[in-house]
Amino acid sequence: MNIIRPLLILFLPLATISPAEAHAFLDHASPRVGSTVHPAPTQVELWMTEDLEPSFTKIKVLDATGAEIDKKDAAISGSTMVVSLPNLPPGVYKVVWKAVAVDTHVTTGDFTFTVN
Repeated sequence: MNIIRPLLILFLPLATISPAEAHAFLDHASPRVGSTVHPAPTQVELWMTEDLEPSFTKIKVLDATGAEIDKKDAAISGSTMVVSLPNLPPGVYKVVWKAVAVDTHVTTGDFTFTVN
């Protein structure tokens, strides 16, 4: 009986540890991260590793000056986000996102692609 009490004190807290919560990380994108494309894409689509909360998830595409150049029509569904693009001239573009998973964990990120 004397040994059981210390073992319970030692191991009981381990029983209350929950599995790691999920975060929505970028799985893949179109255009691909760091890619050079021709012709210019008409949209950017991101696939995340978890389902997203549409009300709080954002995606923007910026030009080399930092100005937002997408059509501001982002759509979020399940684990994907997509935004339309105007006709893009050659240049480097930056995709910036904020992903809020349905479990409320937030991730942010960015990448560039080049239109040739």
